[in-house]
Amino acid sequence: MRATEIVLRHVEDQLQDGSLLVGMRLPGERALAEQCGVSRGSVREALQVLAAMGVVRRSVGSGADAGAVLIAEPLAPLSSALRLHVATRAFPVADVVETRVMLESGAVAAAARAGAPLDGVLELLAAMEDRALDVRAFLHLDAQLHVAMAELSGNVLVGAVMASLRSSIETYVQASVPHVADWDSLLDRLRREHRGVVEAIAAADPDAAADLVSRHIRGFYASSGLSPAP
Repeated sequence: MRATEIVLRHVEDQLQDGSLLVGMRLPGERALAEQCGVSRGSVREALQVLAAMGVVRRSVGSGADAGAVLIAEPLAPLSSALRLHVATRAFPVADVVETRVMLESGAVAAAARAGAPLDGVLELLAAMEDRALDVRAFLHLDAQLHVAMAELSGNVLVGAVMASLRSSIETYVQASVPHVADWDSLLDRLRREHRGVVEAIAAADPDAAADLVSRHIRGFYASSGLSPAP
């Protein structure tokens, strides 16, 4: 095991056994190096990795606020990692779309069963009815709507993964704008489909909500040329 991995495993073990909690400050570099039996350079490298992962926040200096504090902010690094790997084609866009289908269909079904409050989703739907919106502004609201619907499941991880997945293909969605001949008709269709999904959630019909959101996601990507319809 590399020296940096020893430090990462040490921090992970202490988080799991409760010795470290979010908000606590990690021991200094010298103390961590002694605990793990590695060099201070390896500790610094491990701390850089943890900071990039959204697990610690580092402050330089020698005062009371200096050092590394444990945080829990996974969304930005997760989004960045997925976006980069989609860009490298490690994750094909079509696979990302199907992952969205699996996540969102389960999320809206859970929301329908739970009777989740729809206030935030309804506000987004109302904003998307504005005919003065240009396509890019509509697509930005569309991204917010899908994340909001996923969050209705009450599952924090589903919401975070959905936000990351949507971010990872945002560039591709926006790139489709010049390639769709009739955006007016497509936006009208998307508005109807969004309302249908939300109405199924409100009606406590999980099967309908899951089916409608699945067909909506696949249909949009087929229409935009990003992914073929099944």
